[in-house]
Amino acid sequence: MNGRTKTGTIVYSVIAGLVVLAVFVLSLQLRKPPANVVYDLVVFGDSCYGNVRDDSAIPAQIEEMTGMSAFNAAFGGTCVGRLDTYENLDYSLDSLSLAALTKAIAMGDFGVQQTMRTQFSAAEYFDASVDALEQVDFEKTGTVVIALGTNDFMSGVAIDNAKDPYDAYSFCGALRSAVRALRKVNPDIRILFVSPTYIWIREQTCEEYDAGYGPLQNYVEAERAVAEEMNVEFLDLYHDFYEHETPEDRLRNTFDGVHPNETGRHRIAGAISDCLKGVR
Repeated sequence: MNGRTKTGTIVYSVIAGLVVLAVFVLSLQLRKPPANVVYDLVVFGDSCYGNVRDDSAIPAQIEEMTGMSAFNAAFGGTCVGRLDTYENLDYSLDSLSLAALTKAIAMGDFGVQQTMRTQFSAAEYFDASVDALEQVDFEKTGTVVIALGTNDFMSGVAIDNAKDPYDAYSFCGALRSAVRALRKVNPDIRILFVSPTYIWIREQTCEEYDAGYGPLQNYVEAERAVAEEMNVEFLDLYHDFYEHETPEDRLRNTFDGVHPNETGRHRIAGAISDCLKGVR
């Protein structure tokens, strides 16, 4: 390599480096710091709570029934615990699991969730919801409702890990981790666990379906136990809530056996609202 070529290479390298630095600095300037948006209530849930985003959505009805300003932090297809055995939170929906979201809240860093959005979005509302959730001021949030578990049951997430009570790959461990993370940000925050409802999976009921850890009731009772252990409130929507004595009951409160129809959403919102108001 002659002197002129070597000099040219150095110049081009310096220019390239300056361009990269300029782009980086510009991106920092364009990225606005998260706003401190305050809500009385934040609802974490799955598709039963998140896929409907109009006034008939469960969080919206709770807001109407209680007068509490409510933010819908529900994402369809998500679990309490993690599923991705590759331990790569920006690889899949794991970045929107309760374990991952509450970790992001505690750390004040949604970088993983923002990276995920460029790779995977299961529903059109995901991107806007992640942006909005990042702006919520959890230090001033009064109440959090955690209404997940159906996907943990259907996906076969382990119920608990006796060797690691905070294992994010287990249902109970992820619940404990979420409570710990939220209380790290706001020690006085009110937390309400809401159990899954009775469901039907194709031709099976949730009493018959087994993805590895038994019927849905096992997850409900485990959630109840964690609520007592962690001193949080628990609302049981599994027992004595949906009618399930006859095959016709399947479509009484759901449109597919799992996701609540308008009647089901109204009933769920009413039960949660009563609990929040101390009626139930």
